[in-house]
Formats: sequence, structure tokens, C-alpha cells
Amino acid sequence: MRRRVVVTGMGMVTCLGTGVAANWEAVTSGRSGIGPITLFDPQSFITQIAGEVRGNFDPAGCISAKELRRMDRYQQFAVVAASEALADSGFRCPPENPYRCGVIVGSGMGGLATIENGVEILRSKGPKRVPPLMIPMAVINLAPAILSIKFGFKGPNFGVVNACTSGSSAIGEAFRLVGEGRADVVLAGGAEAVITTLSVSAFNALRALSSRNDEPEKASRPFDADRDGFVMSEGSGMLLVEALECAEARGARIHGEIVGYGATDDAYHYVMPAPDGEGAYQSMKLAIEDAGITTEQVVYINAHGTSTDLNDKIESLAVRKLFRSAANRVSISSTKSMTGHLIGAAGAVEAIYTIMSTKTGTIPPTINLDTPDPECDLDYTPHRAVTRDVEYAMSNSFAFGGQNASLVFRRSES
Repeated sequence: MRRRVVVTGMGMVTCLGTGVAANWEAVTSGRSGIGPITLFDPQSFITQIAGEVRGNFDPAGCISAKELRRMDRYQQFAVVAASEALADSGFRCPPENPYRCGVIVGSGMGGLATIENGVEILRSKGPKRVPPLMIPMAVINLAPAILSIKFGFKGPNFGVVNACTSGSSAIGEAFRLVGEGRADVVLAGGAEAVITTLSVSAFNALRALSSRNDEPEKASRPFDADRDGFVMSEGSGMLLVEALECAEARGARIHGEIVGYGATDDAYHYVMPAPDGEGAYQSMKLAIEDAGITTEQVVYINAHGTSTDLNDKIESLAVRKLFRSAANRVSISSTKSMTGHLIGAAGAVEAIYTIMSTKTGTIPPTINLDTPDPECDLDYTPHRAVTRDVEYAMSNSFAFGGQNASLVFRRSES
């Protein structure tokens, strides 16, 4: 029999701020964090805007100066978000039984800035000048390894590389580990820092990014007829996923319960979703079946909603296919309209927003939805947050390569 799995700690870093409280206030107020790129000079680029983590981010409180020099930006985000999640949870570190405590962190591209810098040094100064710590700063598995070292978690430890579903996949795999009794506690989420020259130019080559440079706060516009691509963002979301019995035994505050996880692949195309939406449909269907509920019980969906033409249409199609007559009464929103797209961290950040919806009864809005796309004909909570009684909510993540992941959360009983 599967154990019940709850979330007892949450932490996040996004372009909207550092910390869950700051982020939740921003998304429920409908405030965008998108602005001009400052991490490099973007003047020669088609896209000159992004969701940067800006001046309010100070890792010094969690990371020593020596450690900072050894970490890529995405790893710093993970440590700060994880530190908040653990402080929020009240969990003891190091734990009494560290081999029952795991870490899973998803990232789409890991230390891409470190790799770019290493290549530049190689070409300009030669192979003997390549930084000795370039590899550990770049590879994705080092984010969970760093957290393991920092907090003393010695159980299952791995990185998830699943493009834009990475964060959701990490949480889903943590849910499975704890539910199956192979761990009692797992620190899970995603981290990404890919606002770099190579990344932005490459996504521009794919014609995937918005170029609404004169109106950055209006650039991310999911489900709107005038959308012209997604907005690249960075940051991290981390959750402490715990067996209910363990959380209750230590008197922990419970934010919400993870009750369902579905994962599929379209098996269709490198970058485009399958036109029938079958993979997304099956992912959501599996998550709802895993939760042991019906579609009528799902009140809110935090959509993948990237602000790209095909993705928004296909997700809408899949929701209508699964929910049928119930589709019109489900509240849907894309918080990417405010945060932009955090790639491998997106699913983790959005999972936290989804849990907060069940806690507070507040549905964040989809901002910039001025001219709804006729092919996106559901309730996307335009412009302003709404209040609803939310017992069950779902978060969707879809990715290049056709990967799909859906998570279902339940409001805490306590």
C-alpha cells in the first residue's frame, strides 16, 4: 500500500523575487518580472529581454565566498531555494538517519554559462588555462550532490535532465520514492540559469522566443492571439517531500499533499508537440487516475502555457479532450505570463504556486491575455486572480522531445 506523501517545506528564487512569500504576492497581484537582459550585452540579439533574477538575490547568507567561486549560477539558485525549503519545514539537518533522505534536482541545461566561459578560455588562452572546476560547475548531477553535502542527505541522489519537464519530473520521482517507502524525505525541485549568449541565440534560431523588446512586461502572453514566443527565465524551486507519517511524528506543518503523477512522451517530434495532444492528455489522465479522483474534482490547472503558438493550442485541446463537459468550469492559468519560462526549474516553481492555490483558495491570473486565441477557448483567469475553493489542483509541464509530466496536489487536511 502506497504511503501518503506531503510537502512540508518550499523555497524559490525567480525574477519576481527570492522566497515563496514574495513570489506569491507578485503572481497573485499580476505583476511581471520580465525586463531587459543585463547579464550580457544583448544589442545584437533578436531577443533582448528575459526573466532575470536581479539585485534582491543574495546567496551570501547561504553560501560562503569560497563555495560561491566553485558554483555555477544555477547551483547557487538551488542552494538558496533548498535552504528556504528546509528552514520552512523545520526538518533537522543533518538527519538522524541520512540514508532515508534523498535529493533530486532537475535542470534542462545545467551550468551552461560555465561551459560557454570554459570554451572561450580554451580558444583564447589554450587548454592549460581551462578552469579545474569547470566540470563540477557544469554538470547537472552536481546540484543534488552539493545539496547532499550541505545538508547531510545520504539517500537516493540524482539529477533529472528532461528539458522543461525536469522540475516536475524530479518532484514526481520524489513522490514515488517516498510513496514506495524507499525514502522518508526527499528534497526535490529544479534549477536553471540559461540566460546566456549561446542559449538566447540558439532559441532565437528556433524562432521560439518573444522579441517584444519594447514592452518586456507584456511579452509573455499565453493563450493570447498576439503571442510571439516564450520569454527565457532563470531561478529555482525546491520542495521538501515527506512521508505523512514522518511529518506527523515530528509535528511538521503540512503545505499540501502530492496525490498523483503522470508521465508520458509524444514520440512525435524533436521540438513540436503532437498535434492531437495525446501525450499531454495521457499525462494528465494518468495523474488523475494515480490520485484516485475524477476530473470533476480538479478545480485548478497551472498550465504549461508557454506563450508559443502550438504549445498553447495543444494543451488547450488536451484539457478539453480529458475534461469534456467539465473543462469550462476548471480555472486555468499560466504563471509564466509573469515569471517567463524557467525551463528545467519551471515545473518546480509552478508546483509551489499550485500548492499555494490549494492553501489559500486563490487562483493566480494569466496576465496579458488581451485578445484570446479562438483555438484557446477555456477559462484562463485573465488579468486578475480569483477566489475558489480548491481541494485538488494540477500542474502541467511539457517539453522538447515530447516529454510530458503532470502532478496532482490536494489541500492539506490540517
